Amino acid sequence: MLTLRRLPDTFAIHRWPATSAIPAAALAANWFSITRTANELSLVLPSAITLPSEHVSTDWQALAVVGPLDFALTGILAGLSGVLAQAGISIFAISTYDTDILLIKADRMDAAIHALQQAGYHIESAPTPTALT
Repeated sequence: MLTLRRLPDTFAIHRWPATSAIPAAALAANWFSITRTANELSLVLPSAITLPSEHVSTDWQALAVVGPLDFALTGILAGLSGVLAQAGISIFAISTYDTDILLIKADRMDAAIHALQQAGYHIESAPTPTALT
């Protein structure tokens, strides 16, 4: 079974129009994720960095699958999200080259950890702030 590591920061998910410039403050953060589509620009970064965005959702915490993960592995996000869906917990997922990260609302994190542990996943405590692996 997989091991997940709880990240120490609290995160915010920001949204702007697709044509917006990426804020310099986001690029200076120790941890961030940026996605641009035809419809939007989304940024995830620690809540300590405040940005004037069109929309923002705050109070997210994160669990990262301890990796790196081989691209040949299948069903990782399906397994994790299925357990959490069964427990009534929604997620915001981010995938990187090495791992998958689940953002979970802070008030649901304890329930998420419990559900994942009941399903056989191991959860590690948070390392030092802004560490990913």
